[in-house]
Amino acid sequence: MRFPVRAMAVAGESMLPALRPGDLLLVRIGARVRAGDLVVALHPERPGLLTVKRAGHRAEDGWWLESDNQRAPGRQDSWDFGAVPDRLVVGRAMARYWPPSRLAVFPAGRSAPS
Repeated sequence: MRFPVRAMAVAGESMLPALRPGDLLLVRIGARVRAGDLVVALHPERPGLLTVKRAGHRAEDGWWLESDNQRAPGRQDSWDFGAVPDRLVVGRAMARYWPPSRLAVFPAGRSAPS
């Protein structure tokens, strides 16, 4: 398979209302990222920690990743640590499959439905 798909869980409230704690996502590892995509990246200051953010824009040194909910407790994004290098961007969220009542597909380059 050229781009493997992995299941990942959302924790925290930084991506409300698009994503809620406990949502389960299908993430296409290594997929091309476009502005507006929901992406999973390794936190640049906390090795091993995965984070889900919205790709804001491509910067000279990587992707500017932002939380949808800037007021979430403990929220950290590019406003705190700058652009995230490409090597730390793991993949693009393709769909939310849990809970079933919030089933959604996330087209590339578009905002996720809330």
